[in-house]
Amino acid sequence: MRTEIKFGGLGGQGIITMGFILGNAAAIYEKKECVFTQDYSAEARGGASTSEIIISDEKIDYPHVLKADYLVLMSMSAYRDYVHKLKEDGVLVVDSDLVAPGAVEKRRIYGIPATKIAEDLGNPIVANIVMLGFFNGVTEILSNDSLIQAIKDRVPKKFWELNEKAFMEGYNYAKNNL
Repeated sequence: MRTEIKFGGLGGQGIITMGFILGNAAAIYEKKECVFTQDYSAEARGGASTSEIIISDEKIDYPHVLKADYLVLMSMSAYRDYVHKLKEDGVLVVDSDLVAPGAVEKRRIYGIPATKIAEDLGNPIVANIVMLGFFNGVTEILSNDSLIQAIKDRVPKKFWELNEKAFMEGYNYAKNNL
C-alpha cells in the first residue's frame, strides 16, 4: 500500500499542521512508513501553503507526491494550483464554502463547510482539524484514536478538548452526510 495525500490552502489555515498531524499519527501510532514534506510562501499569512504525506507499508523511495490519491483543499488558489496533481480516479476533499471545484471528471468530490463549523465551535482556527476529521471520515485512512493522540501531541493541553471536538465534528459530518 502506498497512499499519496496533498493538503493545500493559504498560510494561516493550518495546512502544514494538518499534514504534520496525519504523518505523526501514521508513523508513530500506526507504525507505518511515512514521509511528510511542506512548502509555503514567504508571507506569514495568506500566501500559498501545502503539505504532502506519503503513507506506505514499505520503504518510501521518493518523498514527494507525484499524483495524489487524495487532494484536500481549503482555498480556490490551491484548487487552481494543484487539481492537476490528483490521480484520475483520486478523491478531492474541499472546504465547500471556500472552494468551488469545476467539473473534475472521474473524481469523487466531497465537501464540508469546515471554516463555518469551526466558527460555530467558537474558534475559526480549528477549521483545519475539522477538515482532518472529515478527511478521515471520508477515507478511514487511519484510526481516529491515532489522529486524536497526534493532535494532542501537537496542540497545547488547554486546547485538547476544542481540537478533539473539532475533529469529531468533521468526522461525524462525513458519516452523516455521505
